[in-house]
Amino acid sequence: MVKSTVRFPEEVLDAAEELVERGLFTNRSEFQRFAVECVLEQVDEEYEPAMLDYDELYAEVFPDEGPGEDGSEEGSMDDEFIRTAARVRQLAIRGDVETATELLDGRYSPADPRALLLEDLLAEYRE
Repeated sequence: MVKSTVRFPEEVLDAAEELVERGLFTNRSEFQRFAVECVLEQVDEEYEPAMLDYDELYAEVFPDEGPGEDGSEEGSMDDEFIRTAARVRQLAIRGDVETATELLDGRYSPADPRALLLEDLLAEYRE
């Protein structure tokens, strides 16, 4: 495995830690690995998650959905996430990080893996 250091806003780490405390994940590293795998699976049709027990964990985190292409309907989460990510990036590039943050906060809970990825994107523009 390759080690990577990523900086997250405190509220994102607090939300991840809350999921760990609830027993959904064994630690923050597992949460972060899951979040990355989940997003990659959503945006790349050919990506196959490499995380051990990914499908079981996905079913536990998202009980109303099936993993990836097996459970998603045409035009559902994939399209919504891509549109949201594009808009968040566009706002951030234009210097309107506050509006981008409001859009993100209104769309996803802080513990959502998609929010984690988009928060990471916004962190570059906050500095």
